[in-house]
Amino acid sequence: MKLPRFTRSFYFLVGSFFFIWMLFIDANDIFTQYQLRNKLKNLEDEKAYYLDKIEEVKAEREELMSNDELLEKFAREKYLMKKDSEDLFIIVEEE
Repeated sequence: MKLPRFTRSFYFLVGSFFFIWMLFIDANDIFTQYQLRNKLKNLEDEKAYYLDKIEEVKAEREELMSNDELLEKFAREKYLMKKDSEDLFIIVEEE
């Protein structure tokens, strides 16, 4: 099999070696870059999700602090708080 003359050139061989090294062997190879890009996209999606949740919680907090009845309802449901004259019964449904 006869190879073209330029493939036997020192510069072609070194350049080819360098190209293969950068694509497949180096620490910053193409596969690592692809994985890092996917991880970055996932982290940006999570960041957007949590920023939305923070805004929702801030809105709920503002609403709770402005309405005493809603604050009492929230405290009773979420933290099982009660008045001194009340009894609290927790019903747990079995699966």
